[in-house]
Amino acid sequence: MLVLVAPGQGSQTPGFLTEWLELPGAADRVAAWSDAIGLDLARYGTKADADEIRDTAVAQPLLVAAGLLSASALGDIAPGVVAGHSVGEITAAALSGVLDDAAALSLVRKRGLAMADAAAITETGMAALLGGDPEVTVPHLEKLGLTPANINGGGQIVAAGTMEQIAALEADKPEGVRRVVPLKVAGAFHTHHMGPAVETLAEAAKAFAPADPKVAYVSNKDGRAVASGAEVLERLVGQVANPVRWDLCMETFKELGVTALLELCPGGTLTGLAKRALPGVKTLALKTPADLDAARELVAEHAA
Repeated sequence: MLVLVAPGQGSQTPGFLTEWLELPGAADRVAAWSDAIGLDLARYGTKADADEIRDTAVAQPLLVAAGLLSASALGDIAPGVVAGHSVGEITAAALSGVLDDAAALSLVRKRGLAMADAAAITETGMAALLGGDPEVTVPHLEKLGLTPANINGGGQIVAAGTMEQIAALEADKPEGVRRVVPLKVAGAFHTHHMGPAVETLAEAAKAFAPADPKVAYVSNKDGRAVASGAEVLERLVGQVANPVRWDLCMETFKELGVTALLELCPGGTLTGLAKRALPGVKTLALKTPADLDAARELVAEHAA
């Protein structure tokens, strides 16, 4: 069984969309998306520097566009499971048929803008913890007022909160944590600091008519497979202010009998996590169109 996964914010790099836009029809498709959401995706994906594409309002639509573009380049495939990390959940919602591509791009544009606005209210940030035991680390973070915003499996945790709280964490690391690495992000995503964004998205979501997923859709909230399109959309809204439980998603992949994991463009991060947490599962990351032949072979072997 194949699981198709979409990466989240931070996986983008300058120029990563360049080669994908050379595929037949890709440039026209991205141009149409750009016109629809009022954002020049082609320019940001080919010519913008790292600082420009770090902007939450830019990065999120760019990542969903890249995921959808790379998925379409594979042709008609039949994954048994789909999932996405953070904003990648919107890509997964489109891949599962909950939203069409236009609706997914519209929603992610609203999400990126709303989260950027929420991040501007208070100076907040995120930091990755290297090493440590989650059973020790999580209570320590909570003691400092921080949120374990991403629990990614393999002991990898990302903490989020105010810059003062991040500084306190650097000075007072949990037992077993070797390093605290501040991340270059605009705010404390997946925490209560994103509450205003949830309100904005809840209102925006009323305009969409989600369909039920055609394949198993695994949610970041609790790693559960969700069968209702309305519930998927509700979770997409609320997840902005709740921790990403990618560890639980991978546990569900195991339970569902996943034998291969294919990560859409810009792949790498989720594949790395899977190699540690899902031994025996074949993995492949789509980084450039040069990876498509190997990806199609993986699909042919493991898809339904």
